[in-house]
Amino acid sequence: MTNPTTMKAWLYSQTTGGLEKNLTLTTTAPAPPALKNNQILIRVLTAALNPADYKVPAMPIVNRLLISKPASPCIDFAGEVAATGAGVSEFTTGQIVFGDLGLPTKFGTLGEYVVTVAENLCAVPEGVEVDHASTVGVAGQTAWQSIAPYVTAGAGEKVLIIGGSGGCGTFAIQIAKALGCVVTTTCSTKNVEFVKSLGADEVIDYTTEDVVGVLKAKGQVFSHVVDHIGEPADLYRESDKFLLPGKVFAQVGANWMPLFAVRLLRPAFLGGGRRRYVPLFWKSSKEDLGKVGELIKEGKVKVVLDSVFEFEDAPKAFEKLRLGRARGKIVVHVAERE
Repeated sequence: MTNPTTMKAWLYSQTTGGLEKNLTLTTTAPAPPALKNNQILIRVLTAALNPADYKVPAMPIVNRLLISKPASPCIDFAGEVAATGAGVSEFTTGQIVFGDLGLPTKFGTLGEYVVTVAENLCAVPEGVEVDHASTVGVAGQTAWQSIAPYVTAGAGEKVLIIGGSGGCGTFAIQIAKALGCVVTTTCSTKNVEFVKSLGADEVIDYTTEDVVGVLKAKGQVFSHVVDHIGEPADLYRESDKFLLPGKVFAQVGANWMPLFAVRLLRPAFLGGGRRRYVPLFWKSSKEDLGKVGELIKEGKVKVVLDSVFEFEDAPKAFEKLRLGRARGKIVVHVAERE
């Protein structure tokens, strides 16, 4: 096909007051430019939202220097290959694929067309729904990368997942179970039965229990910790009481972004932790995309959709995401499959 010159897209030029308050829908946005040799043009069917989609554009350096405006937000998608560069042989026009853009860009996945490279893509496995595949890019890969390198598959190691009901947490519980781990997670009262249904072996209700107290009472039994929340504040400081020597405390998310630096740099004698602290930032990987996709195909990982929004309601999707109470993933339908 001839590359389109215009497309429908949600655009923002600033983030003051919140990204969702600055989104404007247009049907005549400029489409991505002509493809380079290794690039692939995707017609987006479904975009999945992540907290980074509104947090990163709000960072002054990113907003001013790294993303030219007006821009479309979001980097996760499932869609249809619309065209390929001359050097691309792995994918063909019409193929249904899923993945991510690697980094925030001017042409995000809340636009009808995006450009990416083969390393950021996999074919949607047979039997996997497009909406489900769209969620793997950041959340699915982050969950895999926060657990798989740190545990021995099939060894029955005990893993602690702080925040089990969110977008990454729902993937993390199931991936840990697929790798043969025994999973303890935290959530609020309303989500206890939900995370158990995903495979959690033990649930600590942070609204009624002292999370750190419960963990310390267990002793050093955990082989790995994944923290999606950053709370309780003293969790990392006290982690040597429940995390085995030589094991890792992985920080995936936090309600307060400077927490990463505080926990990483504060020495133990000033109230810091005594276990290895790893701030974990997702990295796009075709291999990891494929592994999570296969787990979904095999039924070992069930994608949990909190809500599905139509394209015209994308700002409402961001409003819900910002509340921080989503149970699973939030997705937006961008286009119909042709």
